[in-house]
Amino acid sequence: MSHSKGRKNHHGNKKINIGDKGKEVLQNLDEDSLVLQQFRVYAAELDDKHDRFERILKIGRDITIESKRIIFLLHSIDKESIQDSILQEAKTRLQNVAQNQFKRIALELENEDAYQYLKAYRSSLEEYVEAFTFYHYLHRNHLEGWLELEKMITYTVPDQSEVKTINTLVTPYEYILGIADLTGELMRRCINNLTQDTASCYHMCTFVRNMYTGFLGCTNITNKEMNRKMSTLKQSLYKIENVCYTIKVRGSEIPKHILIEVATDNYEESNEGYQVY
Repeated sequence: MSHSKGRKNHHGNKKINIGDKGKEVLQNLDEDSLVLQQFRVYAAELDDKHDRFERILKIGRDITIESKRIIFLLHSIDKESIQDSILQEAKTRLQNVAQNQFKRIALELENEDAYQYLKAYRSSLEEYVEAFTFYHYLHRNHLEGWLELEKMITYTVPDQSEVKTINTLVTPYEYILGIADLTGELMRRCINNLTQDTASCYHMCTFVRNMYTGFLGCTNITNKEMNRKMSTLKQSLYKIENVCYTIKVRGSEIPKHILIEVATDNYEESNEGYQVY
C-alpha cells in the first residue's frame, strides 16, 4: 500500500519529504559558490524591477484619478462666459500631470527598457490621452496629434556637466486606444448640448463619423482590445447620429426640456454607459 511523502508507512517509519531534503541541501551550500553569488545578483535585479514596477503603478493611479477629474471638469462647461476659465484650469492641470507624475515615470524609466514597464501605466496613459484630446477638441475643435503629446512628456535633466533628454514612453497604440475613448466623451457632450447648442452636435457627429471611418481602415481584427474599443465607438456614433436625427426631424415640435429623453429612449445604456451631467 502506497503512502504520500512525509507520512508514516505501516511500519511506523517516517519518509524524508521534499522540505526536509531542501533544508539539508541548503545547510550544505557553499556560500562562496560562484553559482550562488550569481543567483543573488539575479534576485537583486528582480527585486529592483518589481519595486520599480510598483512605484510606476502607484504613479499611474494618480494620473488616472486626475485625468478623470479633468474630464469631469470639461463636461461642466455649459455657458460661453465660463468656458475660457474652465479650459484654462483644465490646461493647467494637464500640464501639472505632465510635469509631475509623468516626469516621475520618465525618471524611473531612465536607463531601463521602458517596454518592460509599459503595462504598469498603460491604462493611465490612455486616460490621460482621453483628457488631453478632449480638452483640445473643446478648445480648438480639432484632434491633437500623438507627437504633440510626446513633446509634453519629454524632459531635459542635468547629467553631470551636460543636459540630457528623457521621456515617458508613449506608443501610437496607446494613443489610438485613448482617442477611441474620446468618442464616448463627445457622445456625452453632444447629449448635454442638445438643448443649448445644437450646431455643435452636428459638428461632433461629423467628427466622430470621420474617426470611425479612420478606425475601420486601420484596425487589426485579431486585436481583442481594439475590437472592444471599436464596438464602443460604433455605439457612441449611433447615439450621436440619433441625437442629430431627433434635432433635425422633431426638434421644432418637441419642447427642449424633453428633447433629451426623446433622443435617448431608443437605445439601452451600453457597458461603457453614459450620463447627463
